[in-house]
Amino acid sequence: MELTRISKKPILAPVPYHDWEKAATFNCGAVCDGNGLVHMIYRAVNTMDPGTIVSSLGYAVSEDGINFFRLDKPVFTGQGDQEKAGCEDPRITKIDEEYFMVYVAYSGKYGADFHDTKICMASTKNFIQWKRHGVILDERDNKDAALFPEKINGKYTLLHRRKPHIWITYSDNFHNWQGHTIIMKTIEGSWESQKIGIAGPPHRTEKGWLLFYHAMDEKNTYRLGVALLDLNDPSQVLIRQKEPVLEPELNWELKGLVPNVVFSCGSVKMGKTYFIYYGGADTVIGVASVTEKEVNDFLTARP
Repeated sequence: MELTRISKKPILAPVPYHDWEKAATFNCGAVCDGNGLVHMIYRAVNTMDPGTIVSSLGYAVSEDGINFFRLDKPVFTGQGDQEKAGCEDPRITKIDEEYFMVYVAYSGKYGADFHDTKICMASTKNFIQWKRHGVILDERDNKDAALFPEKINGKYTLLHRRKPHIWITYSDNFHNWQGHTIIMKTIEGSWESQKIGIAGPPHRTEKGWLLFYHAMDEKNTYRLGVALLDLNDPSQVLIRQKEPVLEPELNWELKGLVPNVVFSCGSVKMGKTYFIYYGGADTVIGVASVTEKEVNDFLTARP
């Protein structure tokens, strides 16, 4: 299975006269509501200087999943010491009638082998007003987390990344997470040799949970991959495609704030097409797609 770029140009780019998003707009969560609108929450940064970057979250909306209207002010900004350097990489899941955003809070502190990032959550019904739930995984250097769109075996289920692998965990209340288990590991000598993490919340299909994910190799190149998890026990990986579904090729994917990166935090299904939104070189946002038929062909395959 491969993804096809819908546009060879970014669908969202920095705005020079908006201080909060003048350097980069990338890594967006996305969800499609019952009215056919695609809602996007994207990460934006104010500068290209790694030492003074502050990340905010902006909002954009689209009727066709490609052309977006966005607000000129952020809808979510960092609060307190843990979010001193901002909020990063939102992933959005609709549960019942509410939208839950799991995001990375970054204090700006870092060492030789860690960044002080923690997993936080907020919820909304309109993408403008947010209820903060605070830190939900209180461990340093955790990232790439998202909720499943429904309870599994009566529990909320979360995917996250304890470096370098993808983990799963379960909770009754969003705060006490138990049963942490590795479900996907890095593969030595491959395009996913250094670290891997989920792209966004998985999609329910008849054959299992369709999961797009990202991975980094020894040259720090980020690509996207695809896997299928068991419906009733998503800790079980049924299929994991050996080849990536998307890799950096275009100029704005190869050059930017962080070169050689395609990195997704969300995807939606509209009609018979999946739209996968991704950051290009940590600077702009692109979109690629795959048809329902192509996905079904992948779902019937076996390693």
